[in-house]
Formats: sequence, structure tokens, C-alpha cells
Amino acid sequence: MLKEWGKYVVAVTIVFTFGISQGAFPSRELLKKSINVGAIFPSNTVTEVAFASALQRASMESEKYRFVLKPVYVPYGDSYAASKAACELLGSGVIAIFGPTDRISAAAVEARCRAAKVPHIQATWRPSPERGIEKPIPAGANVYPDSTAFAFFMSRFVKDSDWIAYALLYDEDEGLLRLQEILKHADPEHKWTLRRLTPGEDNRPLFKDLKNDTRMTKVIIDCAASRVLEYLRQAKEVNYFEDYMSYVLSSMDVPSLDLKELTHGLSNVTCFRIFDHEDSRSRSYLADWKVRGTPEVNIPHTPQEISVEAALASDAARLITDAVESAPDEFQIEAKTLECGTEDQWEIGEEFLNHILTNPITGITGNIQFDNTTGERTNFDVTIMELSSFGFNRISQWNPESDFINLRSEHEVADIRKEKWQNKTFKIVTRIGPPFLVMAKPKEEGVELTGNDRYEGYSKDLIHELLKETLNLNYELVIVPGNAYGSYNKETKQWDGLIGYLIDRKADLAICDLTITYERRSAVDFTTPFMTLGISILYLKATAPEPELFSFLNPFSVDVWIYMAAAYLAVSVFLHVLARLAPNDWENPHPCDKSPEELENIWHVKNSCWLTMGSIMTQGSDILPKGYSTRWICGMWWFFALIMCSSYTANLAAFLTKTAMEVTIKDVEELAGQTKVKYGTLAKGSTYSFFKRSNVSTYQKMWAAIESARPPVFVKSNDEGVDRVRKSKRGYAFMMESTTIEYYMARYCDLMQIGGLLDSKGYGIAMPFDSPYRTDVDNALLKLAESGKLIELKNRWWTNPDGDSCTEEGGGDDDSSGGELGVENVGGVFVVLGIGCGVAAGMGIFEFLWNVREVAIEQKMTPTEAFWAELTFALSFWETKKPVQHSRSPSVASGSNNASRASSVLRSAADLFQNVFKK
Repeated sequence: MLKEWGKYVVAVTIVFTFGISQGAFPSRELLKKSINVGAIFPSNTVTEVAFASALQRASMESEKYRFVLKPVYVPYGDSYAASKAACELLGSGVIAIFGPTDRISAAAVEARCRAAKVPHIQATWRPSPERGIEKPIPAGANVYPDSTAFAFFMSRFVKDSDWIAYALLYDEDEGLLRLQEILKHADPEHKWTLRRLTPGEDNRPLFKDLKNDTRMTKVIIDCAASRVLEYLRQAKEVNYFEDYMSYVLSSMDVPSLDLKELTHGLSNVTCFRIFDHEDSRSRSYLADWKVRGTPEVNIPHTPQEISVEAALASDAARLITDAVESAPDEFQIEAKTLECGTEDQWEIGEEFLNHILTNPITGITGNIQFDNTTGERTNFDVTIMELSSFGFNRISQWNPESDFINLRSEHEVADIRKEKWQNKTFKIVTRIGPPFLVMAKPKEEGVELTGNDRYEGYSKDLIHELLKETLNLNYELVIVPGNAYGSYNKETKQWDGLIGYLIDRKADLAICDLTITYERRSAVDFTTPFMTLGISILYLKATAPEPELFSFLNPFSVDVWIYMAAAYLAVSVFLHVLARLAPNDWENPHPCDKSPEELENIWHVKNSCWLTMGSIMTQGSDILPKGYSTRWICGMWWFFALIMCSSYTANLAAFLTKTAMEVTIKDVEELAGQTKVKYGTLAKGSTYSFFKRSNVSTYQKMWAAIESARPPVFVKSNDEGVDRVRKSKRGYAFMMESTTIEYYMARYCDLMQIGGLLDSKGYGIAMPFDSPYRTDVDNALLKLAESGKLIELKNRWWTNPDGDSCTEEGGGDDDSSGGELGVENVGGVFVVLGIGCGVAAGMGIFEFLWNVREVAIEQKMTPTEAFWAELTFALSFWETKKPVQHSRSPSVASGSNNASRASSVLRSAADLFQNVFKK
């Protein structure tokens, strides 16, 4: 029995299956409710494949509905044909119409749908309505991002990228409208230019014109993705696709392009997309398009990447099908055939449209939400892409709510930049000027230096440490023509020197003793300072006066010395006269004799002169006057000697210890307050600008004196300024940076710095605005500072290579003492002492010879005998007593023992001395 029933079930199943296959019984698909969806496409497009594929997928997933595509094909941009196609679709009974994809035709279709109250779903860009115009009730929904929101994103991107000048290029009227939307949100202080490209023609003259404006290094191009490569090639041909350039491509189909030929360029290329090509959902839809498609559509080639238009078409289809699926049960969706030109309307059209607008979905392009009052898409994510050697890479993401989100680390960014710079040789513009850069001398004769080896100095060592050692990059040193730092010419409105070189993009970096100033900072960019400094004053040290042999006479003038000598003689003679007149100065020569027959006066001229001499020498005398008048004159002389000796001692100390001239200048205030010493600066340098623009009254006064000085006090170089200071004999002061002053003071000991710093500033490495190297160079500079390498480099080049140091030298204006006294200062005293000793020796010889004469007469000896006898006795230093010699007289006995003994002694001594000298 069971076997019979089994056979029966199998037979019924076979018959039923065969019947379904032959159409005898209704299938599951045939049981679903058919929903007609209208669409207007150009013929044979991927957009139709994407839309149809999405409807097919929805039909397969739905249990109640089968979505049927009703396509109508019209040429692209034909608004009349599109309007007729809309009427055709409305007459066939559809619940919604999608397309067309061009803005003008879509507007015609929207008008038809608005009148019939059938939802119109668009996927195309359209400008926001003009201000002041009342917004109509939406006729449908637009899955393309709202133009106002996207323009706001673009303005935020420009601001976040720190752009201050940029060019906007377009090649269609719609592009102009899109760029105008961006400019509505632009910063009013930004500098921008708007130019139109011509598709299919030569646009190189336009790119050349933009290149001449060195500030236009940022370019936004609005064009179809298919024409991007054409424009970038033309820009590259005129060298407008070089370093420092940034291109932003607004078309969201650019990430799908093959731009390999541009990956080795140094320009930065950025684009945007609103969906992820690598997302699993996107890849799944793309696979459907390749496999399924539609029999009616003949696509000339299979797409390898999803275009934005196709992705939005797929999301538009999904928007319609999800709205149908999510409609309430009581909401019966029944299409109605409508005829254009009549008042026929779909009764539930407004309700169904409102349901579409309030029913958010997640499609290929992310979450889709709408503004109920405008029908525009308000929520979308934008991924910012950057071109690298591996194609486009994600760098950040933007959302109206969360703003920008960085998608890569600083390490990744640095690696990408280094990879791009590996084949680049950086051009470093600099200037000759010690100690920053000087011409190197070959170590061996006959060897010619080439390349960077031709130079040496602080600048070369610093840039070598930054680029070669830290960043592992190649560089080439270039000397700026004219060796100028850079100044702005108001007539030509051009910069020269180092600054002009950077502005013209002839170099990547500029390094030397280049001061960071406001004016320069407005023209180029700077790193953090690698050396801090300030303006100070360079002046010549006071030279010590030539030492004088008789410098001890300087405290008194010649007249005073003459008056003193005259006073000395006059007082001595006056004392002699008064002493002879004063009774008290006549004394008893023999104090033991109470009744002397004669009185003696010791104040002859010799003793008078001795007393006055001892008094003025502050040594006193062993004899003193006793008379009233003589004592009074001595007291007055002593008072005179006290004053003169004190004055001489005080002045002598000042004259003998002072090695510098009188103090002239101590600081900038004293320099500004005098007119004898001229002062100047380097022409057109930062110090020049400091005084010219200063609002401080002292500096304004100095600038007026500098500018009006004749002959001019400006110099062309620091070396010229230092040379002028040294040759001016303290008649010229040079104002320059303190670091340079330190360098010259270490090499020229006759120079000194006056006062402190007039300002505070720094030397920085300059580069063009928006330089891609700034961050890396800045970071490398900070590393060198933290490691102490900057101090090491400065010590290497600021120290005198000869090893001599001027730090122990004196003689500055601030010295309060002159140091030690040398023989040159007090040598005259020794000369006077020697002369005095010589005079005394002469007088002693004269006295000795006079005594020999008297002895010879008294002793009846020959002068020779008397001379040798006296000399022998004088040289007998062990003899301390000399016998008295009495002269021979007729009244005295010639045989006196004493006389004979003395005579014999003298003769014996003379004979002995003669024998000694004869031997």
C-alpha cells in the first residue's frame, strides 16, 4: 500500500514540475505583484545596466513584488525628447521615473512628474535655488550630494589645506556653476582666479599664464573625468606640473582613472569619491553588472570600476524598491496611467514621495537621507584621495557632522613624501659671507674643487646635517646673484636676492644669516629659528696712549713745573736772607763756651735749599730754623708742599693707570645723543628695515641721522662695515646682528660690542609658500637642536681658527682700570734716578779730586802721590777711621812724630797701590 502511495507522489511531482516548466502552472515569480518603474537613459550605457541590475536583485529578494523596468531611450541633452519620454512612461503606468542623467533634460522630466504627482528620482548635480526665490515643493528625490553641501565641503578642504591663493579651471557651464558655489563659501581674503579650459584644444598658453603668477600653485579643475589626463598632460608640458603644485580634481570618477604616467611627478594630485570601490557591496554589484546585465542593453565594453553615475543609479533603484517594500500594508501602491496635458494626477503620489524621502537606505554610496523640503541628499561621506606611485590612496574622510578625519599616520605621510623625493636633488640658494659660507681652500695644491665641495661654513654644515644626514636627501648649493638677502622693489613689485629666488621657484630652500622679518614672512615661509639673536652695535676699542718716558710729569703742566722750580729757588733764597736778619738764627758754635766771642749762622744758601728740598719731598730735614720769621716762611712752604704733593700723587695715579681714552659711548642712548660718531647699517637688510619701521623715538631719531648722513653710512656687506669701523678711529659704529658681531670680535681683538640687544629675532631657513618640505625640515631642525648639534656647529665656526682669544684683552669703554703699569709708563722715573746718580757720581769725583789737591799742597806731595794715596784709602773698605792730616808750618817742628807717621803711611799706601797697578 505504501509503495503504491509513493509511486503516486513521485508521479504527481514529476507532472507538476513538468507543468511549471512548460507554463501549465503559475510559478512563484508569476504570483508576485508587478511594479512598473520608468527610466530614461541614453542608449547603451552602464547606468542602465546598474539600474536594471538593482531592480532584478530587489525582485529576487522580494516575496511580494516583481519590479519591471520600463526604459525609454533619448539622446543625451535632448530635453524635448526627454519630456516626450516622460509622457510616454506616465501613460504606461509607472510608480516613479528615474533619469535622465543630464541636468537640463532632468528639469524637463521633473516638470512633467510634478504635474502628475509621480515621484521623479534623479542622480545628477543641480545648483541650489537662488536666494530670495521661494522653493517649490519637491517633485522627487535626488541621490546626488546636495550642491550646497558639497561646495561647503570644498571650501572646508581649501581652508583646511591652508590655501590662500588658487586657480579654478572649468570647461563647461555646469563647472562654472559648481565653482561659483565653492566661491560663495571662500574666505574673502583669499586670492583666486577663474579661467575656462577648451576641451580638445591647446590650453598650454593658459597654463603658461598661470605659471607666471608664482602664487598660483594650487589649482582646482572641474571637468569630466575623461578629460582630466588631457589637461594635466598639457600642464606638464609647460612645467606647470612640477614641485610645489597641487591639483584638486572635482570629478568623483577620477579614482577609477589610470594616471600612472603622472605618479613620478612631484605635483600633488588630490581627488574625491563618495563610495569605496573596494567595499564588498560595491564589488558584489559590479559582479552582477558583468554577469547579468540585460539582454536589451549592448555595452561596448565591460566596466572594470564602478562609475559614480552607475553607483547613484543603482542606489536610486534601491531607493524605489525599498520604499515599496517598506510601505505600510494599508498603503496600496497601484500605478495609474496618466496623460500629459490633462489634470490627471496620481492620488497617492505625494504620500508615496513623502515615504521615499523619509525612508533612509544604505546603498553603494553610503547612507542616503533627504531634506523633506527640497528633496536633496543631505548626508554623504567624502573620501579624500591622493595620487602616489601605487595609485590613489585614502588620506582623510569628511562628513557634514564629523568634519575631517585623518586616515593615515604621520609616519605613513613621511614615508610617502620621502619616496617621492628620493630622485630629487634639492636646490639650496645661499650667499657668500663668513662664517655662514666661504669659498673652501683645497687641501692639496693643483686640486680643483667642484660641486658642494667648493664651499664651507656654518650654512653648508647645517644643511648637510638636515638633508643628507637626517633626511637622506641630495642637495646642491647655489650662490644667489648679487649676494643679496632680498628686498622688495615698490616700483617693480618684485623681490630680488634670496627671497626673489624662492618666489620664482628657482630653489627649494634658502639658508644663511637670513633674519625672519614680517616683510619677508609675507613673501616666503620660514622654519623655526635655528639661531636667536638681536641687533647690537659694533665699535672700535679705545687704543691705549703711546707710553711716554717722562709720563710722570703729566700730572702737572710745564708752566706749573716752572713755577714750582722758581718758587723753590725763591723761597730758599728768601729763607737765607731772613735767617741772616733773624737774631735767633745766630747760634753759639761752641755750646760749652758760655761767653763765645763769635756767633755762627748755619742758614747759608746750601742749607736753605736742603730744607726746602726735603720739605717738598716730604722727607723733612735734620736742621730747623729758630727765628719767628724763618719758621713762618717754613710753615708756608710746608703748606704749599702738602697741597702740591697731594695733587701730584692723585693725578699721577690717574695718569699712570689709565690705558684707555675717556669714555665716549656705553649704549644706544649715548650713541643717539651725540653727533661726533657716525653710525650705519647694511643697505636693504633686516637691520635697515628695523630702524626704518621702528616706532621707538630713539630709533626714529637714529634713522633720521642715518638717512641724512653725508657721506652715506650704509655699506654693501658686513665685511665692508667691519672694515669701516676699524679704519674710522672710533668715528664710526656699525649696527648688525649680535651673532655676526661675536664672529668678528673673535677674530679682531680691537673690536667690541656696545650695550645690549636692541631687539630679539632669529635666523630661519626660508622656502616658498606651501612647500611640501617644511614639516620634514622643521622636524629635522628640532632634532638637531635637541641633540646639541646646533651649538656644536656654532662653536665650530665662531671660534677663531688660529686659536687666539680676545676675551682677556682690556681697553673697552666699560673698563674702570687700566690694568698693570709697565716699564713704559714709569721708565722716566728710572731715568731721573739714573741721571741723579750720575750727577752725584760727578760731584763725588769732583770733591775727591779737590781733596787730593788740598792734600798734595798740605803734604808737599805730588798730585799723583796724593791721588793714589787717597784712592787706596777710600777703597780700603775695612778702614772705618781716617787720621787727621795737619799741614806743615814753620812754627811747628818738622820732626813731629804724628806728621811723620801720617806721611809715611800715605807714602807706603801710595807705593803699594802703584805696585799693584803696575803688576
